[in-house]
Amino acid sequence: MQKEAIADLLEEKNQVLFDWLSSQPEDNWEKGPDNKWTVGQQILHLVSSLQLLNNALSYPRFFLKYKFGTCNRESRDYETVAKKYQEKLIINQERARIFNQKLKKPSQKDRARLLNRLQIQNKKLQYKLRKISNINLDTLVIPHPLMGKMTIREIIMWTVHHTEHHTNILKKNYAEENYC
Repeated sequence: MQKEAIADLLEEKNQVLFDWLSSQPEDNWEKGPDNKWTVGQQILHLVSSLQLLNNALSYPRFFLKYKFGTCNRESRDYETVAKKYQEKLIINQERARIFNQKLKKPSQKDRARLLNRLQIQNKKLQYKLRKISNINLDTLVIPHPLMGKMTIREIIMWTVHHTEHHTNILKKNYAEENYC
């Protein structure tokens, strides 16, 4: 997938999330289904994930190459990255459950700030994606806590899927038949 298409898809998935958020009662920010993340926790998780990636992409390219090496294979496509992530989630359910318990619950007063940060981090990632060369997108790797080393192109495509994944979780968890 070309970088312009990835950037456009990142914007599209982010807009779907914000459209859903705008249609929800603000009370859901702190309230959620039993043993599930609240809306606020989902957004905090997405913000943290984007910020970590943007921070990594701020390092000089030579540092990333030195620290993590380079890729010795073709970059995977979007569908493969998404499918592999879903498989890893199933295999590592217990690990994910333990990780999920540690996430703090943002208060209602943090809502506007976190939503703003989510938009800013998303725009930063789109900007960085458009500026990085195709060679660096496909040769430099960054470690993902669940997926292992991924090319920068793959990890940005994963970020697109990650946003969609959490949007779908929110829609499912807060559907009227599941949450009343």
